[in-house]
Amino acid sequence: MSSSLAIYNSLSRTKEPFEPLHPGIATIYVCGPTVYGHAHLGHAKSYVSFDVVVRWMRHLGLKVKYVQNITDVGHLTDDADEGEDKIQKQARLEKTEPMEIAQYYTRSFYDDMDRLGVERPNIAPTATGHIPEQIALVERLVETGHAYESGGNVYFDVNSFAGYGKLSGRTDQAALQSGGRVAERSEKRNPSDFALWKKAEASHIMKWQSPWGEGYPGWHLECSAMAMKYLGETIDIHGGGMENKFPHHDCEIAQSEAATGKPFVRYWMHNNMVTVDGVKMGKSLKNFVNLKELFNTFDPLVIRFFILQSHYRSPLDFSETAIKASQSGFEKLQETYRRVLEAADGKGQLDVAAFEQKITDALNDDFNTPVAISVIFEFVKAVNGTLDKEGLDANTKKCALDYLDAYAGAVLGILKSRDELLSGESGESARTLDEVMAVLLELRKEARASKDFATSDKIRDLLLQRGIEVKDTKEGAIWSKKKS
Repeated sequence: MSSSLAIYNSLSRTKEPFEPLHPGIATIYVCGPTVYGHAHLGHAKSYVSFDVVVRWMRHLGLKVKYVQNITDVGHLTDDADEGEDKIQKQARLEKTEPMEIAQYYTRSFYDDMDRLGVERPNIAPTATGHIPEQIALVERLVETGHAYESGGNVYFDVNSFAGYGKLSGRTDQAALQSGGRVAERSEKRNPSDFALWKKAEASHIMKWQSPWGEGYPGWHLECSAMAMKYLGETIDIHGGGMENKFPHHDCEIAQSEAATGKPFVRYWMHNNMVTVDGVKMGKSLKNFVNLKELFNTFDPLVIRFFILQSHYRSPLDFSETAIKASQSGFEKLQETYRRVLEAADGKGQLDVAAFEQKITDALNDDFNTPVAISVIFEFVKAVNGTLDKEGLDANTKKCALDYLDAYAGAVLGILKSRDELLSGESGESARTLDEVMAVLLELRKEARASKDFATSDKIRDLLLQRGIEVKDTKEGAIWSKKKS
């Protein structure tokens, strides 16, 4: 299949025509979440952005094999191979098992992604489910002289790989400076060397037997092992947050290419971050916006619409004012779609093909969703103008619906289903419902705080009788309409 799709490759720092390694098939690996807490808006930006990448490639006729991992062990609180395993730390705080933490927050993550309309990956491997593959990769690196064992730990020797840092542009000296306390650790040959396998202390719960004793994999190892297992030694696209270029993705490149002697990734894609007042949003900074709480106020598809109004490589600054502006645009789109569905046949015509070319050009230009959305709103304006004057003739109406279904719906995922629009609330009444539910959940929260569980349960049960289900989570109550 030939197309004019161009992708900005972080490795070459330029836009390149996309040509898959195997004609007609695109292989994509995206770094998944570390599951020790609920997903926030920063996660949403990444996975919504790559969801559109996958959807657009499928629209172009490519068969996409999409792998997104779950990090459920080995991600330390310090990227310089120091600190605690984040999942074990959270398990201690919640007084439970690390695997229970991982599975609880994995389910929570997929629940949030489902509500955002993010399609599930073809394969979602977990780090704990691929320990043998990770050990085998470490053994291969040790055998070829790219890694060494020291005190029960195994480190990658960055001096053995000439291309270390080629993605981020960080030199070995810059890596050394980033090591901090690691520079004093005598078991490393070079302060820049990174851990492939970590020795587990007696108190460490998540650990496995290996040729180097009991331990657990380093954070960087899992992605290389699982990407190559499911997609081959050279893959088309590897995606993730720009903050992962160094050290995570540089380390992935080094260990993968040292092991195989082949290019690991042909196109590197990195999404920019979500900011709050110009500062990166993140759990460690405690300035993150929990998706579950956000969904109590805004329709998840409004959040998706808000995210896609920024390019995946551009930062997205969070504010409720900005989301409310997105909500107005989102509702206008839904209302136009509903108008076309309900309109009687008229005489008006539109050149729908011209709009189709415009949106195709936008999405082929490195998945430019802000321009694509602006094209959709040009179309919305033209459709409403024609409906107001003389209606749409039968063929134009069909073409208009097909256009909205294909681009606003199947590709961008910002269109409600026909059934939901024709039977659901208008934008105004939906907003009123959100506001009423916010009040009821606050009253229920106050009742629970004062141990008035009878009132709390009564609110929940009365809502359930009316088709609204309330669930209590560690982050507070969330609500949703029961599916019929």
